[in-house]
Amino acid sequence: MAEHAHKLEILRGLIKFKSNTQKIWGVLILLSIITIVEVVLGIYKPDVLMGQFLGMKILNWIFIILTIVKAYYITWDFMHMRDETKSLRRMVVWTAIFLICYLIFILLQEGGYVFDVYEDGYIKHNF
Repeated sequence: MAEHAHKLEILRGLIKFKSNTQKIWGVLILLSIITIVEVVLGIYKPDVLMGQFLGMKILNWIFIILTIVKAYYITWDFMHMRDETKSLRRMVVWTAIFLICYLIFILLQEGGYVFDVYEDGYIKHNF
């Protein structure tokens, strides 16, 4: 078998590393920064981010986007999707994207229904 060199960069080549160990620490630091931003936003909940956008608070959209970014980097770097064939990467990534969109749709639909039940005090649909 031929030697296969791993790509030692993150953020689309913006940051480059000399070894796999440095890259692992770099990705860990990137994921830690994203997590710290999520925690700080969750604790302080700035009033600017409490407005509504597409049926949900802007802060919730930020949490969803940051979580997707973290999942992307975990899959891309720690699960070595970067080194796989293009078709396998697309299959995994597009399946995840469709699943995430579907789960967001369910979240918005069911969350809206539960909110209406608690706000109005009655059940619209009795399944």
